[in-house]
Amino acid sequence: METTEQIKDMVRQKYSQIALQDKDDNQSSCCGSGCCSLETTNIMTDDYSTLEGYNPDADLGLGCGLPTQFARIKKGDVVIDLGSGAGNDCFIARSETGETGKVIGIDFTPAMIEKARANADKLGFHNVEFRQGDIEKMPVTSGTADVIVSNCVLNLVPNKLGVFREMYRVLKPGGHFCISDIVLAGALPQKIREAAEMYAGCVSGAIQKEAYLELIDRTGFKQVAVQKEKLISLPDDILSQYLSEDDVRAFRQSGAGIYSITVYAEKADES
Repeated sequence: METTEQIKDMVRQKYSQIALQDKDDNQSSCCGSGCCSLETTNIMTDDYSTLEGYNPDADLGLGCGLPTQFARIKKGDVVIDLGSGAGNDCFIARSETGETGKVIGIDFTPAMIEKARANADKLGFHNVEFRQGDIEKMPVTSGTADVIVSNCVLNLVPNKLGVFREMYRVLKPGGHFCISDIVLAGALPQKIREAAEMYAGCVSGAIQKEAYLELIDRTGFKQVAVQKEKLISLPDDILSQYLSEDDVRAFRQSGAGIYSITVYAEKADES
């Protein structure tokens, strides 16, 4: 059993490598896992290219949703992006919060921070800031953010409850979050979990959907709502590397699966 620090080191090393690759390499290697499918190059990400603020240099193809789509960002808001990568969601958020707002991206991989800062400099954005740090202990003052977004990051974190508590701390009273993430439904056979980890990247860190939503409730958030949900379908040519035809058929019929969900929730207004 790997320790929390070992898991974090693995993720840091993996995403340091990803920061040096282009989007096509990341998608074809399934977040740098080295495995590939003839059926599709990317099963997880949604298309950002039509959104205002999109910058292709910042899109590494690592997300599993469009959290800003449901984040209700207003002009002048302070927005924090957890696991900001090369800055893709930060730049989308900046287009919504405008010149009067501020966007803070947090990532614990130095190579990602360096890439994001370079992208912001090229774009001339002075109200987008990137801070290196652990989202379980954010380098942010309490009550800073109006909105928190995150895209396919908490599934990488061992202590998910700790992250939700940190989110609650750094949000202003009445603030809210909108995050896209990977969750599980039903019991996945171990061989499927191994295939999913190689293909989709760190799916082994995902937990059951009900448990995920329960953590949000336990933290004290209100108005919790799943805004979007989609099945992540593992291609047969990947599954067949691990399972017999009968086992693949049984898995397809079991109802168990891997899902991308986008969740919205609010911190109570204490006034």
